[in-house]
Amino acid sequence: MNHLGDAHLHTWTLRFMALLAADTQDQLAWLGERELGTKDVVEEVELLCRVSEGLAERGAFEPEDLRGLRAVGRRLGEIDAACRVGLWGNALATDPAWDEIRSLARRFLRTRLGDWRQPLPRPVRPHTGDH
Repeated sequence: MNHLGDAHLHTWTLRFMALLAADTQDQLAWLGERELGTKDVVEEVELLCRVSEGLAERGAFEPEDLRGLRAVGRRLGEIDAACRVGLWGNALATDPAWDEIRSLARRFLRTRLGDWRQPLPRPVRPHTGDH
């Protein structure tokens, strides 16, 4: 992987952690009208946590950062298949696992950046099928 790719993955990891760390109402506002599946969020974060291993080997994350990301990844891995079904906005309101994940993401960001309050990633526009 090239330096530019590492920088992009590093930034995306921090932004996604900021989204996970945000208060529930901010997460729901970020979602807006988008229908983002819980399974998609879990898979994206699990992927970022796995990729962070390589980023740490190349110096983009410190060992302490990696411990925090592993904790988030482990907690996500504990969410059973039945709780991964449906929309993430609904899961945020009903599944207490997301409160634990929020706490772990906040801890990671405090360790990495000194504060968990970070700008949220730009929302991806929903696909409308129009070209």
